[in-house]
Formats: sequence, C-alpha cells, structure tokens
Amino acid sequence: MIHFSADKLAPKQNYKFLTGAVAPRPIAWITTKSSENDVVNLAPFSFFTVVSSDLPYVLIATTRKNGQKKDTARNLSQTKEGVIHVVDENILHQMNETAASLKPDESELSLIDMPTVKSRSVATPGLIDPLIRLEVKLQHEIPLKDDQGVIISDLFILKVLDYYFAESVFDLDKEYILNEKLRPVARLAGNNYALFGDILTIVRPQ
Repeated sequence: MIHFSADKLAPKQNYKFLTGAVAPRPIAWITTKSSENDVVNLAPFSFFTVVSSDLPYVLIATTRKNGQKKDTARNLSQTKEGVIHVVDENILHQMNETAASLKPDESELSLIDMPTVKSRSVATPGLIDPLIRLEVKLQHEIPLKDDQGVIISDLFILKVLDYYFAESVFDLDKEYILNEKLRPVARLAGNNYALFGDILTIVRPQ
C-alpha cells in the first residue's frame, strides 16, 4: 500500500485524496436568497449527505475562500432557508455552469435558461427542471476551525420542510423514488462525474 500522513500534506493534496477516495458523492444544487438585495444565488455542493431520518436532516459543508464565506453560506446564515435540488443527467451541464464565481450581487440564474417556481414554506424560489427538490430551513450552523483556530469551513444542518417529486420518478403506491428513472449524477474528483449505472440488490442479514 502507498502511505501518506495527512498532517504532512498540503491542503490541495488532502482535497485531492479526499474527493478521490470519498466518491461518488451526491450533489446539492441549492438556491438561497440574499437578505440584502433579494438576489437568488444558485450553487452546487458535493460535500452533502443525510444525517438523520427520524428528523429529516441533511448536511451541507461549504469551504471558505480567503477566510470569507461563500454566498450560499452567507445567505443560509442570514435567511436560514433554501431549496436543494437533486442533479440528474438532463441538468448536469446547467449545474456545472453555476459553479462559476460571481459577485454577491450577481445571480447564477443569469448563466442558465431555467425558470424558477415559488416555494411553499420558504421565500427562496426553486427550479422547475430538476426532478426532485427539497425546501429546507437552517437547524444548526457549525464553523470548523483549523489547528490555529481559523475558520476554514461552515457546516449547515438543514431540516427538510417539503419534498417535491416529478411523477416520472415516483411510485405513488409504494412511495418509492425510482432511481432508474431519476438517474442522479454523482461527483468524483477533479472535473469528473459519475452517471447512473447498474442497480445491485443485496438483502441485509437480520
């Protein structure tokens, strides 16, 4: 085995190793709204997972750049709400366009041709084209610090308020999401993504 000690690696090396090893990862394509000028921010995050189902909590981690919060993080802190969209193959390229760095008063919606829709429980609008979207509110915000006490990342635990499923990807009788119809996209390292593949069913032991 090839071995590296994490504490002897540069941040870029740790990033490369983590994003390559912890893969594939789901993508949270999230809209948030500025409390200062009502600009809608839209950005993808692959440091994203479910943390509870008894209470419907998900987690998004946003790294800081030059010590500053990203627009999404700042908006979540201020308005305490947003809308998460699941990325499928049909919207992959639009999602990638919104990863561009824009000024806080510029909306990534201007980069793509995709209409929005009014939300039910939050003031932030959602996107029409994604097949699944989740309206969320902030439950906990946790700043992560390095060994010198500098905040390097912001964790947001978000409570799901509303689920929206396109009829094409949802079995109403069984209340199942049809992954083979959804065909979600996952993030790999670098500029790489994983498209939906085979489904393997293995029954858990009792």
